[in-house]
Amino acid sequence: MAERMLKFTTVDRATPQKREAETRNRDFHEIYADYIDAKAAEQASRCSQCGVPFCQTHCPLHNNIPDWLRLTAAGRLQEAYDISQATNSMPEICGRICPQDRLCEGSCVIEQSGHGTVTIGAVERYLTDRAWEEGWVQPLRAGAERPQSVGIVGAGPAGLAAAERLRERGYQVTVYDRHDRAGGLLIYGIPGFKLEKDVVERRTARLAEGGVQFRLGFEVGRDAGLADLRARHDAVLIATGVYKARDLSAPGVGSAGVVAALDYLIASNRAGLGDGDADPALYAEDKDVVVVGGGDTAMDCVRTAIRQGARSVTCLYRRDKANMPGSMREVANAEEEGVVFEWLAAPRAVLGDAAGVAGVRAVRMRLGPPDSSGRQTPEEIEGGDFDLPAQLVVKALGFDPEDLPTLFGAEDLKVSRWGTVRADFKTQMTSLDGVFAAGDIVRGASLVVWAIRDGRDAADAIDRYIQAQAGASAALAAE
Repeated sequence: MAERMLKFTTVDRATPQKREAETRNRDFHEIYADYIDAKAAEQASRCSQCGVPFCQTHCPLHNNIPDWLRLTAAGRLQEAYDISQATNSMPEICGRICPQDRLCEGSCVIEQSGHGTVTIGAVERYLTDRAWEEGWVQPLRAGAERPQSVGIVGAGPAGLAAAERLRERGYQVTVYDRHDRAGGLLIYGIPGFKLEKDVVERRTARLAEGGVQFRLGFEVGRDAGLADLRARHDAVLIATGVYKARDLSAPGVGSAGVVAALDYLIASNRAGLGDGDADPALYAEDKDVVVVGGGDTAMDCVRTAIRQGARSVTCLYRRDKANMPGSMREVANAEEEGVVFEWLAAPRAVLGDAAGVAGVRAVRMRLGPPDSSGRQTPEEIEGGDFDLPAQLVVKALGFDPEDLPTLFGAEDLKVSRWGTVRADFKTQMTSLDGVFAAGDIVRGASLVVWAIRDGRDAADAIDRYIQAQAGASAALAAE
């Protein structure tokens, strides 16, 4: 039955049911259930239908959230899905992994008034999962076939979003990726308890069935240079993401047992995908684990270690809980699952020897005056040293770009002082004609939803570029 709107004063916020920690700690399945139809309609009906929808303006994709909430409440689910997917290439993925508490839900007007935000992400996930079940997700259909081709380097969210949009317009699209599966960090970086892999695989399968060509296990710089791709395609999009792990500056970091977060997560995800057992050096069973960092990647690592049967899992973060960059929802999940957080603590040294780590010497911190970014600077507290046992230390300090000009054999490809590829703000074209860039490789390590937005925008820019080139060629031929 259709629900009336503006029910936030009479209906409490209710998230989907979450599996108990002692149960979910034993596997890598997603921890949240889907809404039942009645609950999705009820929660959608809490929306206040604001005149100025801050949820929409604070979504990088500017999803038309109030309208699809209203349609969900009315039971018009297929129409709600159609509006949801009109601006988002992967709504069910964003519904699962977006930090809604920092974006749409965090900006919800009724949240600001103390009534508790609308559960936007959960409804978004529900709508798209229902769409897959009911067959509302249409096959990817290309428009009138065009002779021009586009090469996309990177099969992560930015590359996949661009591939979909370009193929819809009839272009011949080839996606190149170094891994053996498409999806990038959606497949190999994000654990299954946040995003089960069949959710990603059905999206990439839809692209392949719609005519997008995937060249997997293909590494630009090894199998072909950027110049080769430029000669092969009418335009090229660089959407590689950023994979170079930031290092930990402390004595002993070269010891066996100190590993990068992405290496650890890729090994775990590969094991879950059936590629064999994880390397024992990258497995937490019966080990004391210390994860250094406070972002979402650190939360993925600590929660993975719990599921691998670690003896203890500790997260070291040099600022306090209020200043951590990761999602508060993920921190709460980790705390429920048994992770110990040492706030205002930083590693001073890794204990042990080259053959193996034995522990971490950490130091207590306090927050001092703000730095140039406005954040308070952590300062060591004299005499605040303490030791933690560890046989596995995971560095989750963020990611930097790889040296793409050298890697791609393209010294004319200009990069910023941080190593990100320079791209024109309006056209997204790099310093090389016909070569575009999108996603983390331009903006630095960021969110999946921003990568999708950038990929869609890049596809539009590539379309304009190719059509302009075709128009110029036609004009020359007519002279």
